[in-house]
Amino acid sequence: MGFPLLPLVLAVGDFGPFQKWLVLLTLFPSLSVAFHQFCQLFMVQHVPHRCDTSWIRAIGPNLTEEEQLNLTVPRDAAGAYEQCSMYSPVDWDLGSIMLYGLNATEKCSNGWVYPSAQPPSLLTEFDLVCDRKDLNDISQSIYMMGLFLGSMIFGPLSDRIGRRPVILISIFLQGLFGVGIAFVPHFYVYMAFRCVVGASVSGITMTLLAVLISHCCFAIGQMILAGLSYGIRNWRLLEIAGSAPIFALFFYIWVLPESARWLVTKGRIEEAKKVLQKAASINKRTISPELLELTLYLLMANRYACSVPLCPSFRFVNSLVYYGLSLNVTNFGLDIYLTQLAFGAVEIPARIGCIFLLQWLGRKKTQAVLLLLSGLVCLIITGIPEAWLVPTTVLGPRGRRALPAAPRFPRQTGVGLCSMSARLAGIMAPLTRLLGRYHRAIPMAIFGSAPVVGGLLCLLLPETRGTDLADDTGDGCPPTQKPGWRQHFIFLLSL
Repeated sequence: MGFPLLPLVLAVGDFGPFQKWLVLLTLFPSLSVAFHQFCQLFMVQHVPHRCDTSWIRAIGPNLTEEEQLNLTVPRDAAGAYEQCSMYSPVDWDLGSIMLYGLNATEKCSNGWVYPSAQPPSLLTEFDLVCDRKDLNDISQSIYMMGLFLGSMIFGPLSDRIGRRPVILISIFLQGLFGVGIAFVPHFYVYMAFRCVVGASVSGITMTLLAVLISHCCFAIGQMILAGLSYGIRNWRLLEIAGSAPIFALFFYIWVLPESARWLVTKGRIEEAKKVLQKAASINKRTISPELLELTLYLLMANRYACSVPLCPSFRFVNSLVYYGLSLNVTNFGLDIYLTQLAFGAVEIPARIGCIFLLQWLGRKKTQAVLLLLSGLVCLIITGIPEAWLVPTTVLGPRGRRALPAAPRFPRQTGVGLCSMSARLAGIMAPLTRLLGRYHRAIPMAIFGSAPVVGGLLCLLLPETRGTDLADDTGDGCPPTQKPGWRQHFIFLLSL
């Protein structure tokens, strides 16, 4: 950390009760963020379906269900009834149909029929099957588009009006539109609401989720989601159960302080002093007036310094593989609830392990090794036969677990830029899965090759272990030194 902040941090207390209280406040939103990221996986589970052929009941009201299917639905090569086609309706009498049979087929024109005991889900209510099944992945991309828009809006907005208002606005939007999703009448309205929820999630992740323990809490939220969705099978009730608790966080209005540094950049010196003095008081420390005045003066002098991240982040590659694997849990073949539980469980030791790896190997080697490992695991999965469910399910979480934790940056505009890169990958991940219709190995091959390339590019970046955290770009690149091609290349990679 540069000179203007280090003496003040030591005087206030680097990790006292005040900082621990702030960390505790970051944990609760992590649970709701995890829910909204992955809840749709449990709302669009595959169920048996067939075309609605009730037209034949008009001429054969006494037909059994099996007789109706034999007369109106063709069979596939395995002898099972087709799920997405039916025989074209005719105006014959029942005797002629039973005598001559039907030959012409067409797509389901009157909707679909699902098992009567099936709880309401997105799939059954909005018919996300056959020609409409791609709407599931498209809606996931729409949600990621919301995350992208949120990073564009809330990153600069938090620099303009402060973190605290952005957090409160994001919490309100997430609760309002999250609960509203449970009452949507149409799937396109559902996608629009999910887009707004995604934007609000970005507002929370860029302003709160900046420490390791909050990321571990995000993993715990995934595990809670597995249990919650197992107990609540009705998708509308599940949406309410996962969204409504966020309203309890409105007590942040009274307890969440504004960033002292942001207050200084806006010239609100007295308010910044009160925040710092309150922090020191809670930590049972005292700040000398001379140190406080000197530090605030130096921050004022550098308040327009740009803080664009120059450290290697590779958020695009991380997010592409992370969401590519996370949104694919329904296709691993085993129980989706246990698979989601495993995916959340492996993240906790992975994120904690990053602390020791970064201290032992440094960021450069850690990023390179873990990206290469993640890519190789995904490439191995492409060669595993589709019928081998257990090896695929075992390797899937390990491929995601190998992804390193992305670094965070001191200014919210910089965080917004990196978040935009990650959200572009998030938008692409569900769409990449659509390539599986041509060959099942194509998506996983893409998810495997991207981190391999990223891991190799890590070797071009400088090591940051043991160096001070820069307060602005001036600490990383002196004004008198003109950046060369290597610095520009590193900057592009860091986005």
